[in-house]
Parts: sequence; C-alpha cells; structure tokens
Amino acid sequence: MAKVKSLYRCAECSHEVAKWVGRCPDCSAWGSIEEVAASASAVAVGRRAMLPSTAAVPISSVDSNKTHARGTGVSELDRVLGGGIIPGSVVLLSGEPGVGKSTLLLEVAHRWARARDEIALYVTAEESAGQVRLRADRTGAVHDKVYLAAESDLATILGHVEQVKPSLLVVDSVQTMLAADADGVIGGVTQVRSVTAALTSLAKASGIAVLLVGHVTKDGAVAGPRTLEHLVDVVLQFEGDKHSSLRMVRGIKNRFGSTDEVGCFEMREAGIHCVDDPSGLFLHHRGDSVPGTAVTVAMDGKRPMLGEVQGLTVDTQAPAPRRAVSGLDYNRVSMVLAVLQSRGGVFVGKQDVYAATVGGMRLTEPAADLAVALAIASASQDQALPSGMVVLGEVGLAGEVRQVTGLTRRLAEAERLGFTEALVPPGVERAGRSMTLREVTDIRAALAVTGLRRRRRADVPAEMAE
Repeated sequence: MAKVKSLYRCAECSHEVAKWVGRCPDCSAWGSIEEVAASASAVAVGRRAMLPSTAAVPISSVDSNKTHARGTGVSELDRVLGGGIIPGSVVLLSGEPGVGKSTLLLEVAHRWARARDEIALYVTAEESAGQVRLRADRTGAVHDKVYLAAESDLATILGHVEQVKPSLLVVDSVQTMLAADADGVIGGVTQVRSVTAALTSLAKASGIAVLLVGHVTKDGAVAGPRTLEHLVDVVLQFEGDKHSSLRMVRGIKNRFGSTDEVGCFEMREAGIHCVDDPSGLFLHHRGDSVPGTAVTVAMDGKRPMLGEVQGLTVDTQAPAPRRAVSGLDYNRVSMVLAVLQSRGGVFVGKQDVYAATVGGMRLTEPAADLAVALAIASASQDQALPSGMVVLGEVGLAGEVRQVTGLTRRLAEAERLGFTEALVPPGVERAGRSMTLREVTDIRAALAVTGLRRRRRADVPAEMAE
C-alpha cells in the first residue's frame, strides 16, 4: 500500500510548502494554507505511462466551427466578449452590489431565448422566483423559453440542467452555491472553487454556455480564491456610479478575444439599455461655448469617447486656497496647475480652483492634461475657447505638450461628432482630414492659439509676485 504523507498548499496561488505556515511565502495571503494528502507515488519523479482515452489529432483536423461566437442579443456585451459567447465557455461577471448584474444577465437570457428559440436556464440563490419574476415583468424579460430555478445546491442545479437541457445557463451567484461534497462554508475558498470547477466541467462536456455572477471585495477584486479567475474563460467587470445611470462592462480576461473593449449601458426604470454612442452622455449640449470648459477625447480600451472638462476659479482670502476635483486625478490636476502658473503665466495661487467632468465621466489618462489646463485658464480669464474645438495632449513639467496614444482614432471620433478644430501636439498626420489641426509645442503656444491672455508680471499682485 502506498505511503500517504501530507502536503500544505495555498488556496490562493497553489504554492506548496513542507509544513503549515500562517502566511503564504509566495502570494503573502494570510490563512490560505491548507493540508492535502498525497501518496508517495504521486510525488515521485518517475511515473508510469497510461494509455490515453482519446488519441491526439493534428490541429488542422480540429473543427473550428464549434467554437464560433454566438451573439447574446445585447450588442454592447457582445462587443466586450469579442462577438458573443462561445459554446462551452464560462463567463464570470463581477461587480458592486446593486450595479445591475442580475438585471443584465436576465436580459441576456431573455434575448438569447427570443432570438434563438432555445432554452435559457436562470438559477438564482440570492432571490426567490417571485422576485425574479417581478424584475422580468418590469424590464420586459418574460419568455416561455426562459426557465427559472431558485436553488443553491449544486447537485440540484445539475439535475435541472439534465432535465431542461438549456443552451445557456446563468448562475446568480457562484458565492451562494453549495457543493455538498466539499468542505467549508458557503462562499468560502473551498466551496467557491469546487462549484466553479464543477460548472466548468459541465460547460466543457455538454457545450452549454455558462454565465456566472461573482461578488467583489471592498477593494473591487473578485471575491474568492485567485484560482476562480483561472478556471473560467472570461472575466468581466461591471462598473457603475450610484449617482449616475451609466454602467460599463470591461474585459479583465478573455481567452477568445481582446480585453481592450468596453461596453456602455444606461440603467433606466424599465431595465438596462445599450448605449451605442456614449459621447453624448459626457457633453453638455449648447450652441456656444462658455468660459471654463474644454472638450477632449478619452480612450477607454479601444473606444474613443468625448468628454467635457469644466474649471472654475474664485478669488479667496484664505491662506490656503481650496482645490476641489471631481472625475479627475487630484495629483495630476495639481501638477497641471503648477505648470500653468510657472510655464504659462496664468496665476491661480490666490484663487480657489474647482475642476470636474460632465456626466460622471472618469478621466485619469494624461491625454486630458491640456484640456484641464485650458479649462482652468479659460475660467481664470473669463474667456471661452473657440467654438467647435477639441483639445488633446499631455503636459510635461517643462510646459511641453506631448503626443498621446490613439490620436488618429480620437480625432476621427471628434470629427464624426461635428468638431471642426483640434488643438494637438506636433507631428499629427493631416491626410484625409477635413477638420483644422492646430499644433502646439508648449502650454504658452496653446494659450496663444486659443486667445487666452497671459497675465504679465506687472498685472500680478505684489504678494503673488513675491
């Protein structure tokens, strides 16, 4: 009989150690070391060869038609998935509580059944069947081919799958499912890993597409062991602000496509709806521009989106003027203010400065630096930027305007939305463009092109000149 000995393995990263320790030496996770039994033959260097159940075949003989993506009917989700769901794949959708994960996947199940006339099974352990039906009535997601089961036991769910034979399975959520043959409490490391492994094996063996809802921790990461993200094929993150109706789906991992795409949705009273052109949500529509505003183009993955930066300056007698920032990186705005005053001659040291974005948009990339600088300068001089102008460029500490990534795609999006003029760094390709490109090398040139008057040293108050 083979001798049995104990091994100690980390539940987070699967790192093995000779004895139990409180903290994993590889991933530094606390309390993740578990004891596992392994026979001496399993850890031996030499192993006996076994006859495989299926023979290896040339890659050219593998039928690729079985792995074609099938559209879900939700265009923005298909964009992030790379065209749709692959049969037999497992997709994990994570997000904050109340962001709309269940609403989105219920809509996916409804459109899947309506478009393909195939059965979609929606399994929920967090709500009762009546609660899901009320949401379906509100969002118009009721269909005879959408089956509903309020279960938390994994074996019972597998029984429902054998009985209903769906082509799409939605599990809400993986942290609330119970595997009777696994140790631990519901939502624990062992339980989550066992449930996910069983559902992944089901998907691969039967060709059923599986959508899993996952919880997140207070840091925004997917709750559960790190191996959870390794087991599934696609990991999506559903983001949203409770003060805004905008929702975004980002790809974190995708074995079948790119992770550079982002899907935009709008949460309404009647459910969640795709937003094909999100730029309109981040622009304040008006006939003429007003002081303190500048329009830029942000890249979210591969998707360009126009956003509006607003600035406001107010004279103050406080010894420490206030700096309030919303939707922008506070440290980057502080740096832009320093460059604007030192290199551009726009003195805001004795003024409260407010900088924000419109529509709840989050701008953290350096491409918005020049727009932030010109918006604040415009507010300080009480002079609007030229109408129909979009501003792009990174600002360095020396006041220079640097190139940004994806500039061609950004300009194409601005031109599509009717902007006729662009303030850009030098070296931009001009061929095939109808809009006017104004190249600037530094912040002073940008202020001169836009007509913003730089304050002379004589205009600066004595206490500021010192």
